[in-house]
Amino acid sequence: MHGCGGVGLSAVMIAAAAGARVIAVDISPQALALARKFGAAECVDGASTPDTAGAVRELTGGGAHLSLDALGSPATCAASVNGLRRRGRHLQVGLLPSPSGTTPVPMARAIALELELLGSHGMAAHTYPPMLELVRSGVLRPDLLATTTITLAETPTALATMDTAPGAGVTVIEPWR
Repeated sequence: MHGCGGVGLSAVMIAAAAGARVIAVDISPQALALARKFGAAECVDGASTPDTAGAVRELTGGGAHLSLDALGSPATCAASVNGLRRRGRHLQVGLLPSPSGTTPVPMARAIALELELLGSHGMAAHTYPPMLELVRSGVLRPDLLATTTITLAETPTALATMDTAPGAGVTVIEPWR
């Protein structure tokens, strides 16, 4: 799991609830602490680990069965794919703009290891009822994702500093405050 923002932390929570052994990768210690709280078995600090894919391969004894990149930078996409084992599956959810306008995928590895590459922009409507049942029963706690609340007036500053002052969890904007 690369990228522990709101989407990534949601994926950590869901995967852990489904019984997966989750390895979270992020550059923010606060985001990694939340990932551990939400069920990540291992956390890799991308700021101090030069080869996060190698760390994932080591922690999994050869590579992950499934990787998910919730950020979508060229570096996280490559690291996520490079952390997979033979016939692993990669799910690309996030997609950041890059200078070239593309996010390169290490296709030589994808072909050599017969990897499956998938893209997604959200849940299918037919999967909502089982997911909502997990929320109702308390197995999933999306309320814990909201860690910061700001006013509508604070929003421009928060948006302008997102790339230099990453937070942890989800920021909720309360326009009535």
